[in-house]
Amino acid sequence: MQQPSQNELEIFLDIATEAVMTAGVILEDLWGQLEKIEEKGRPGDLVTEADKKAETAVLNILNRRVPHHQILAEESGLLGMEKSDFLWAIDPLDGTTNYAHGYPVSAVSVGLLIEGIPQVGVIYDPFRQELFRGAKGLGATLNYRPIQVSSTTQLNQSLLVTGFAYDRRETKDTNYPEFCYLTHLTQGVRRAGSASLDLANVACGRLDGYWERGLSPWDIAAGIVILQEAGGKITAYDGSALIIESGRLLATNGNIHQSLILALDEALPWLKNFYL
Repeated sequence: MQQPSQNELEIFLDIATEAVMTAGVILEDLWGQLEKIEEKGRPGDLVTEADKKAETAVLNILNRRVPHHQILAEESGLLGMEKSDFLWAIDPLDGTTNYAHGYPVSAVSVGLLIEGIPQVGVIYDPFRQELFRGAKGLGATLNYRPIQVSSTTQLNQSLLVTGFAYDRRETKDTNYPEFCYLTHLTQGVRRAGSASLDLANVACGRLDGYWERGLSPWDIAAGIVILQEAGGKITAYDGSALIIESGRLLATNGNIHQSLILALDEALPWLKNFYL
């Protein structure tokens, strides 16, 4: 298919904005009012009525505005009878565990993949009232003001962020070694609990890099666009092209990217030697 025009991307960007803002109102209204919190299978993988109601609101908007597009939603799965070049990836409440505990670090994330490539992304943090938007070739903004990644060039001067997957209790394939090693190498590693906000915070220069495993497309589709449009770089752990379905992502301001690739590779041997 032909690449959508700038005007078409702007329309999709406005649709995504309407969706996240509508869902954001629901998250604000239900804040501190949850009646039921459930686990979806793995310990710590929670779902609440806030997730469900916010997702329903987003789905209603997309079904009305782009009825022939497919949708991949965290709670509802893949929706749409016909295969489409357009796939909306929705996380109605990214940071459910935070939200359920009354810790105000959560967001709504809506991204649009066109032929498998993230090209439109909007993230809304209802607690800070911060709206991050980006579309391919149109730049990235925070509350409609342009943003760009940081200018940090040295890993030892950087502030990073990561997250720990829900299967961390069941597998040895975790990022604990990297977390420990990079805590030694940098000015700090944060763990916020919301992948979309992690990417947004790298995009606007508050953080210099982010890596994580165990991610789903709805966690990162919107943030990928925003970060790239803000001048950042996103790859697989080894620097190869990102495969969004792999669930592994390395995102930086670009300047520290190669250094972070090398550090991730060094982490496990370092940890083994450190504790000998």
